[in-house]
Amino acid sequence: MPTDKEIKKIFKEKASREPDKYYATSVLKSEGFIRKKCKKCGTYFWTTNPDQEVCGDPSCSGGYRFIGNPPVREKISYVDVWKKFSRFFKERGYTPIKRYPVVARWRDDTDFVQASIYDFQPWVVSGEVDPPANPLVVPQFCLRFNDIENVGITGAHYTGFVMIGQHAFTSPEDYDQEKYFTDIYEWLTKGLGIPKNELSFHEDAWAGGGNLGPSMEYFSRGLELGNQVYMQYAVTPTGYKELDTKVLDMGMGHERNAWFTNGAATSYDIVMPSVVDYLKKITSTRINKDFHERFTMLSSMLNRDEVEDIEKAWQMIAKKLGMNIKEIREMIERMAAIYSIADHTRSLLVAIHDGALPSNVGGGYNLRLILRRALSMAQRYGWDIDFYKIAELHVKDLKPLFPELGEDLEHFNKIMEIEKNRYYSTIERNKRIIEKELSKNNITAERLFTLYESQGISPEEVKNTAREKGIKLDIPKRFYELLEEKREKSRKKEGVMREELDIGDIPETICLYYDHYDYLEFEARVLRIIDNKVVLDRTAFYPTSGGQMHDKGKINGIEVIDVYKQGRHVIHVLKEKPGFKEGSLVQGSINPERRIILTQHHTATHIINGAARQVLGRHVWQAGAEKTTEKARLDITHYASLTSEEKRLIEEVANNIIKQNLPVYKYFLKRNIAEQRFGIRIYQGGAVPGKELRIVEIPDFDVEACGGTHLNTTGEAELVKILKTTRIQDGVVRIEFVAGRRAIEEMDKAKKKLEELSKILNCEIEQVPGRIEELFTKWKKAKKQARKGMIDQELFTLNSNEKTSGDYMDILQLAAEKIKTQPEHVEKSVKRFLKELEELRHINS
Repeated sequence: MPTDKEIKKIFKEKASREPDKYYATSVLKSEGFIRKKCKKCGTYFWTTNPDQEVCGDPSCSGGYRFIGNPPVREKISYVDVWKKFSRFFKERGYTPIKRYPVVARWRDDTDFVQASIYDFQPWVVSGEVDPPANPLVVPQFCLRFNDIENVGITGAHYTGFVMIGQHAFTSPEDYDQEKYFTDIYEWLTKGLGIPKNELSFHEDAWAGGGNLGPSMEYFSRGLELGNQVYMQYAVTPTGYKELDTKVLDMGMGHERNAWFTNGAATSYDIVMPSVVDYLKKITSTRINKDFHERFTMLSSMLNRDEVEDIEKAWQMIAKKLGMNIKEIREMIERMAAIYSIADHTRSLLVAIHDGALPSNVGGGYNLRLILRRALSMAQRYGWDIDFYKIAELHVKDLKPLFPELGEDLEHFNKIMEIEKNRYYSTIERNKRIIEKELSKNNITAERLFTLYESQGISPEEVKNTAREKGIKLDIPKRFYELLEEKREKSRKKEGVMREELDIGDIPETICLYYDHYDYLEFEARVLRIIDNKVVLDRTAFYPTSGGQMHDKGKINGIEVIDVYKQGRHVIHVLKEKPGFKEGSLVQGSINPERRIILTQHHTATHIINGAARQVLGRHVWQAGAEKTTEKARLDITHYASLTSEEKRLIEEVANNIIKQNLPVYKYFLKRNIAEQRFGIRIYQGGAVPGKELRIVEIPDFDVEACGGTHLNTTGEAELVKILKTTRIQDGVVRIEFVAGRRAIEEMDKAKKKLEELSKILNCEIEQVPGRIEELFTKWKKAKKQARKGMIDQELFTLNSNEKTSGDYMDILQLAAEKIKTQPEHVEKSVKRFLKELEELRHINS
């Protein structure tokens, strides 16, 4: 199977042989455009100038030629670009919609939204789900990390940017390519006011995500303003076939449109003016405007994606400017640091608001990378950067576009402070490691990646240390490729591999457990039998999924030992081969005790998730879960270990929700309706397949897309008790807990342990934690004094009467914390302390 790049190349050549079939050439011809072939790169393009011999790409046409001299009358601010664009397209029948979160939780193939079409993949593009509007336009914030080294240098690149999307999803007969192209053409000529003789349209193609289509790029004075993709084909092993739903996918650079109309030295000065001005002021950074404009006109030559020899490119620019290369780099790299800090902070602000955290896991890799890159740049120049202040300025500038970003700035600041402290605490250690690596003279992309993954050392730190040592070092592009490969691997979910049964063409299984968790007996017809595996037309048996263990029970008296899903069918594994035949009516019965415990644990998981979000902040998302008959666990995204107080508060909020006996609603909604009503927050367990979603809602507290068995009211969960919490990996905390009858059983166990401890320590149950703390303190002192030869007699007497409030599990947990152990080990530890104290007393006497 050829790569997307190869597919694109082949299709582009095919489309260029029949341009009238694949492009809106009739519109171009009616406007006086003629078709030409670029004498430098060979691309076919359209222009009104018969003497034009090169396309509009900056590498062919001589760089950015709009700087200081844009071919438009009106300067449009960054915010006003979207306001004007949305009004313009609303008049032409498009519906403006709000952006989607940049964290793409509705997809399992990516961490972040990288283009506006990501909002609608795979469900809308495949035709399974209706779009939120049709046609529509959207100001979608996107994150891409493949251009990090270009940020601040080229004047155009970002890690976080807004892609203005123009989208339509129609049947082949309703697909109107000429209208779509006319709409964007009129935006360019009427909305932005670009004279048509200043425009070049390039014939191109696009391939990705299993789809393919022609595309038309549009340029003016060396700057690509956008790209309209006509997604019309599905890629197959034998070629490509026409899609049932044809898609318009226009992506236009919001930042570039504003930059173009203002003709500023860089886009950053127009897009983030308050932040850039603030950073220039506090860093005392000044740059000659004339020099900066002349440099940026040539800066596209430094695009690392397209330049093989970056040093040669710098030398060429220095020659054109008639300046010393060292002097140029010093000035530009200082400005690039300011622009990068501004860009990276904006990306972090949006990503953290939308629920991501910097870490060494998944997409968090990239967030921590840009954060440490910003910190490293500030460190290089000795700048004391107030990232909270920068975030405040971003929020103020972006308020007309994204007012939600100001909702929880304190939370953003707390995360940034934690990350800064982690970074600064390792500076000296990192420097020693880097110096050792540099002495080997073997800094490859693979080695840089290993340093970052194993030691948390960013490429920028390596570069700075090399610079201090007088060593010239550029970060190889391969580093970012390796980072992307790591992210891809982290997204692949591991699961139990089961043998695929050939069950033939039978109807999907009707799942009765969706309706009522106490649906425990049912009648069904047997559709398929394969050895000891049975498929029924309907079942109340819950299959292992969503972290919940399967039900057990019997079918016609034969024990069911396993239940799992294969596609849309539920497979029942029996203890022995059944005597009944296909077509028979059978009776099924569910083990009631197992079902109630699993259901209590599942609903309690939702309750604790909501409680954790309420206590810790909006950044909390489910990162994993498991519900067994013994206990349950919930993994949540959080940047630090939980304190005892946070744990107590989460449990308190959860049990308060249980006491309120709130209804737990379970119902199905079309995917687009569910997203419109509740937002992306419903995807707590990750991407959920299907046109319809089963929603589990605890009103005004928690709403999730979930297929598990659930209680009818929160009161049926009876009680929740958190057993322990652990920071299992960077950015993820595990909460282990019990609910319902298991919680009551744990309470009884705790009571028995405390009764035994109160006897051993000769005190009341409420006094156990205080008495244990006293024992632990005196045991340590006695051991220390024993080494000196004499022990104070009072260390052998326990008399603390301090009382503790709380239930039995709370008291036992506090007792365990006093001696830094787990509740199950308290009694053993106490007996050891008492025994050793008694031995010391004998020695002492």
